[in-house]
Amino acid sequence: MRMDNAAHSGVEFLRVTGLHAFYGESHILHGMDFVVNRGEVVTLLGRNGAGRTTTLRAVLGLTGSRSGSIMVNGRETIAMAAHRIAHLGIGYCPEERGIFASLSTEENLLLPPAVASGGMSVDEIYAMFPNLYERRGSPGMRLSGGEQQMLAIARILRTGARLLLLDEISEGLAPVIVQMLGRVIRELKQRGYTIVMVEQNFRFAAPLADRHYVIEHGRIVETVTMAELDKKMDALHLLLGV
Repeated sequence: MRMDNAAHSGVEFLRVTGLHAFYGESHILHGMDFVVNRGEVVTLLGRNGAGRTTTLRAVLGLTGSRSGSIMVNGRETIAMAAHRIAHLGIGYCPEERGIFASLSTEENLLLPPAVASGGMSVDEIYAMFPNLYERRGSPGMRLSGGEQQMLAIARILRTGARLLLLDEISEGLAPVIVQMLGRVIRELKQRGYTIVMVEQNFRFAAPLADRHYVIEHGRIVETVTMAELDKKMDALHLLLGV
C-alpha cells in the first residue's frame, strides 16, 4: 500500500510544544518543542541522559506525568490515556524490543492488536524482511539480535500505525544488518510512513533523516536539516561528542 509523499508535504503529523515530563520527582523534559510533518523521517540526537527516549515515551503517555501540548494528527493528546494515544496510529519500537522468547517469530508478529486500519499484511512484511520468513517457525529466543530487531519493527507495521517511534534500532548490530535497516527506513518513507528515530549511531541516521533535533538537558538546542548537514557538522560533533 503506497502513499504519495508529495500529497502530504508540509502537513503536520506531530507537534510538541512546551513539553515537560517527569518520572516521579525527576524532571526530565524541560520544554521540548519540535514538529514532524507527514512522511518525514526525523531523528532525536543527544548524549545519554539527554531525554531522547523520554520524549518518545512522553508522546505515547508512558511517563509519570507530563504537561504542555502534544498534537497528533491535529488532536491534542496531553490528557489522553496511553491506549487511546496508540489508537491514533502510533507504533513504538522500544530499545529493549520486547520479543517473547517462547513464541515463534510468526506468533510474535501476529500478537499486537491493530491500532488503525491499513496495516501491512504478513506477506508484505515477509517480502520486506526475508530473514523473518525463513525464521517464521523459530522461537524468539533463537533469533539473533538483528532478527529480533527486524521482528520488533515488523510487529508494529502490522498494527496500522502510520507514525513510528523507533528507539536505538541500530544499537549493537552488525554493519550488514544496520545497512538493511537503513533500506527498510527508506522504503517505509517511500510508503508514506512518518518516523521519529532516537539514534546514537549518527552515521546510520544522517543520510536517512529530513531533519535532526539535538537534545540537551531535556530541550532542543539545535535543529539541522539535511541541506544544512555539511556546514553544521562541526557543531554537531561538539554537541554529540562524536
